[in-house]
Amino acid sequence: MSTAVETAIAPVSFTEGAVKEINKLKYQQELNDDFGLRVGVEGGGCAGMNYILGFDQQKDGDQIYYINGVKVYMHKAHGLYLAGMQVDFQDGLNARGFTFNNPNASSTCGCGTSFSV
Repeated sequence: MSTAVETAIAPVSFTEGAVKEINKLKYQQELNDDFGLRVGVEGGGCAGMNYILGFDQQKDGDQIYYINGVKVYMHKAHGLYLAGMQVDFQDGLNARGFTFNNPNASSTCGCGTSFSV
């Protein structure tokens, strides 16, 4: 079973640009309210761990956060790796996509999608 965490401080934050892009993507994919944004980590990548960021339905063990109006699903154990992380969206000439500013990462790869602690 999952736990809805509405009053606790969410382990991650989103910039205004990230929220705008997340809402745009959810609308374009015509997802209903059963879907939320899954934020987490998984083993792999050139630095040891990859970020997970995508729409998903609730799973056992998920905590639910509401961050700037975005419903976020996160497995409780992933909060240890992501506490204090800020997700941004860049839409410039040199880069386009989500970026992760994770204070827990001791090193990151060149592409910014994997890290180690």
